[in-house]
Amino acid sequence: MSENMSGADATVGLAREDAWWRADVFRWLLFSLVCAGGSLGLAWLSPVVPLWGPLRAAASLLAWLVLPLASVLVPVLVLRRIPRKQRKVAWQCIVPLVAGVALGILGKFAGDQSALAERGEWTDAVVVDKRTGKTDYCALRATNGREISPDLSEGEGCRAWVSEGDELRVRYDPEGVASPTKEVRTTSYGGLLTAFFFAAVVMGTWGGVRQSRWDREYGAGSGGDVRGGVSARALPRRAGGGRHR
Repeated sequence: MSENMSGADATVGLAREDAWWRADVFRWLLFSLVCAGGSLGLAWLSPVVPLWGPLRAAASLLAWLVLPLASVLVPVLVLRRIPRKQRKVAWQCIVPLVAGVALGILGKFAGDQSALAERGEWTDAVVVDKRTGKTDYCALRATNGREISPDLSEGEGCRAWVSEGDELRVRYDPEGVASPTKEVRTTSYGGLLTAFFFAAVVMGTWGGVRQSRWDREYGAGSGGDVRGGVSARALPRRAGGGRHR
């Protein structure tokens, strides 16, 4: 009788473990999609819409900093059972941090390209000022007297040989959001954006599931899992580690 009860308890425990695993995968997948998709979407939409100045600044902050940081900090902060000094970060969680920043930066480039293709205009402009540094920037004014914003970057045509007073033909955004350029680029960012998005979602989900598993195992080792009441040590291990890896 006791053997039958032990087998039944093990079966129930395994069923609970599988349910927790599925729930963890679902919630961390959803969380990773929000973080990665938010970084890419906000960065791309800012110049394409275009967003109002303060909203554009807030969207950039979210895309380049807040959401990538959230992808690595939230999985650590949700560890309710593990003491703060003993918490650790799964290495998989570092990938969505890096990929999220890349999505924000590349998304902005792709958005600028789309915005210029949709509403950009060609004009002759004069270099009224040049700022030199790690990246040079040229302040431009159209020959009809209109200020062109933002400034022309070194990568888009403000080369070392360009000086104040030179005349350049540029394609600019009348809304003053997308960066101007001397050449219409046909570079597609689709491949890179897809790769970074996939890496952020897959590794973020994997890392979040590992963080949740550590939290449950710590709770079980400290006197039983709060949600299931079944110690992780009493659950049968899957052959080869199974989904615990």
